[in-house]
Amino acid sequence: MSTIHFVGGEKGGVGKSVVARLLAQYMIDHELPFIGFDTDKSHGSLLRFYSDYAAATIIDDYESLDTIIETASAQPEQRILVDLAAQTHQPLARWLDESGVLDLAEELGITICYWNVMDSGKDCVDLLDKLLSQFGTQLNYVLVQNQVRDDQFNILEHSGVKDRALAFDAKVMTLKRLHAPVMTKVDSNSYSFWAAKNKDTESSYPLGLLERQRMKIWLNHAYSEISNIGV
Repeated sequence: MSTIHFVGGEKGGVGKSVVARLLAQYMIDHELPFIGFDTDKSHGSLLRFYSDYAAATIIDDYESLDTIIETASAQPEQRILVDLAAQTHQPLARWLDESGVLDLAEELGITICYWNVMDSGKDCVDLLDKLLSQFGTQLNYVLVQNQVRDDQFNILEHSGVKDRALAFDAKVMTLKRLHAPVMTKVDSNSYSFWAAKNKDTESSYPLGLLERQRMKIWLNHAYSEISNIGV
């Protein structure tokens, strides 16, 4: 059956949408069929960069969220990718609880994976702790250590929360920081990561030769990490 990949992390600005875009591009490049759902009402990244694969989902509307499970059940050959906007955990958790989603998913043979995107700060550690307390072993966790702020995750390492997640069979991946001007140009051109890596000088803000090279190196490392996790 299908796997539903929720890309979340309640704190804003930690790189959830970047991870969702990476997963989308990884699936495209590896010819893995998927359907995307975007919960961001104002500037949904999947809808913007991968519109051929994504649809909008209203996070506080049960019928809209129901479509995620119904699609996974009806199209088991498709992976399901859900980009969760910041501050969407409460309505998502309420839907999961009141609709019995996790029990139903188990009955249907649907795997649910939660990619918890984190920076190196304490608030991300606290939010992960709450997530683990709420769902325990009912979810499959991937801890995405995004080096957007720092490449040292000492607070997480010494908190005991990472050990707790690992006891739940959580997997861990590292996302290196991409040189900021490169990401700015990618976003200003509304490029997919494939386009950013391969486009020439057609745009108003083209990536230079070495900027494309930095993108390739960053993307290759991210792909290696995702391959180790498995989608």
